[in-house]
Amino acid sequence: MKKLKDIKISGISLPLYAFFMIVIIVTIALGKLPLNMVGITLLLVALGHLLYFIGEKLPIMNSYLGGGSVFTLIGATLLSFFHIIPSNVISAVGDFMGGQFGFLDFYIAALICGSILGMNRSLLVKASAKFIPVALVTMVVGFFAVGAMGMLLGEGFAHSVMYVSMPMMSGGMGAGITPLSQIYADGLAHGNQAAIFSQLAPAVTFGNIIAIIGALSIAKIFAKSKYNGHGTLVEATKEELEKPKVKLDATKIGVGMLFAFSLLMVGMILNKFVPNVHAYAFMIIIVFVLKALNAVPKELEDSVVMFNQVIMTNLTHAVLAGIGLALIDLTTLESALTWQFIVLCLTSVVAMGLTSWFLGLVLGMYPVETAIGAGMINNSMGGTGNIAVLSASDRMEMIAFAQMANRLCGAIVLIMGGILIRFFYG
Repeated sequence: MKKLKDIKISGISLPLYAFFMIVIIVTIALGKLPLNMVGITLLLVALGHLLYFIGEKLPIMNSYLGGGSVFTLIGATLLSFFHIIPSNVISAVGDFMGGQFGFLDFYIAALICGSILGMNRSLLVKASAKFIPVALVTMVVGFFAVGAMGMLLGEGFAHSVMYVSMPMMSGGMGAGITPLSQIYADGLAHGNQAAIFSQLAPAVTFGNIIAIIGALSIAKIFAKSKYNGHGTLVEATKEELEKPKVKLDATKIGVGMLFAFSLLMVGMILNKFVPNVHAYAFMIIIVFVLKALNAVPKELEDSVVMFNQVIMTNLTHAVLAGIGLALIDLTTLESALTWQFIVLCLTSVVAMGLTSWFLGLVLGMYPVETAIGAGMINNSMGGTGNIAVLSASDRMEMIAFAQMANRLCGAIVLIMGGILIRFFYG
């Protein structure tokens, strides 16, 4: 018993953790798991920590395949695919994760605010000035690369860019292909949004999987090279890299939460007047400006960083479990997997990865970080994909830049989608 107690899963002894899991399994088996915040949070946190623990212990998984983060994502996806967890629970997880300001939004809002305010001011300004142009140029190269490959494969330029490249760069399901499918439907004479959405979804899902593998591979291959910034985009001094040291305080954590969510609400207000720009994009801009101008008092800044640390520590694995259970549909993906489709998706990821790597090198940035932050991230499925890609490559401190690239490029894709659908199919 003492040896079992010495085994810790996220700081909890194995016997106690086993008790948690038995309670969850029995409750689900009896159909009594409350499909609300209490039941779903318990399920995701417990399952996420367990899968992460297993992934970190598996020999090949922990050394070459992304360890706990990737195993959590894959494990949860398989639990859903093989119906080991009932469909009504999976559906409830989907509602809990997504929707207007669900669990995922709670998590991302904390990460964006905390990661920007917790960063050194001069380092943030230096990195952003170079990173945004890299992300935009990378997107243009990816678009034409997929179109050219589509022509070579006989798929056609228009079809390849509109149904593979554009959805992969659109920013995911909710803020990406949902509005994009409506834009396509409005631009076509007899367009049906549901049918178009089902055509776009496989590219988002498969593109995200390749992006995760790509980010993981880049991080592993160049782990000890001079091209690796270990989560930092540009070369920095020791002072700039120093993380803020804060002592957790329950009251201040609450203050940090209120500030982070209030900024998200400001983003929502601005989104009301400029619907094509996502609330997250506005939030990033606001937090960036506040940090650049040094306008946030140190005590408030520390409060947001505390809130970020609590959320990151306790909910990251839960978010990955939720993504796997509810947001990766292997059935839809399986039906679309032709070899031509796979080649087109690979073309997007490889072309954008190489472009961002080269541009990062030219502009004096760390190529590993630019390839992950601009190349892989712009092929991921929005906020969920960003978390999965950065978690797999151990680059979660780049979440603000990832969201910045994803939302900015996603907004451009929506605008261009409305123009190009009429140009190609009008």
